Amino acid sequence: MHLQAAALLAVLSAVALAQTTGKTTRYWDCCKPSCAWPGKSTSSSPVKTCDKNDSPLNDGGNTKSGCDSGGGAFMCSNQSPWAVSDTLAYGWAAVNIAGSNEAAWCCACYELTFTSAPLQGKKMIVQATNTGGDLGNNHFDLAVRCLFLLLRCGPPSLSPTITISSVIPTTSTAVY
Repeated sequence: MHLQAAALLAVLSAVALAQTTGKTTRYWDCCKPSCAWPGKSTSSSPVKTCDKNDSPLNDGGNTKSGCDSGGGAFMCSNQSPWAVSDTLAYGWAAVNIAGSNEAAWCCACYELTFTSAPLQGKKMIVQATNTGGDLGNNHFDLAVRCLFLLLRCGPPSLSPTITISSVIPTTSTAVY
């Protein structure tokens, strides 16, 4: 289920935005997102997960990560970005926000405005579904599935800079 664009735009117009700078990278490890565990955020439900066949689990977030021995919960393949237009896309990210914590950023949404080439001027609205303990401050590790890594996504070293605006309170419902 994708975020509803009309509802999101209504929230965007109603929320005062604080801006800061940061950077992006990309990942796709298939592991259960950190924000999928119950109680990780103030959201009404954790991030959805799927089994190894990409079928949604209805377990309230209690299945062990498939990246751990004996686990069966994985990131769902539909947690991939999609373009709304040539200048706007929606997606998901692992996040580390300076001066904040996992409970505050899990399931929150952010508007990212790319400030360096080749994406300069384009925007992406992401929901934080994972945490980035290995990330720097104000770092968004975008969840991007790349079948042909170098042909479709560009070189792994590409790390565009961004301006970040928090756009939706963390009490929003997690989606996938």
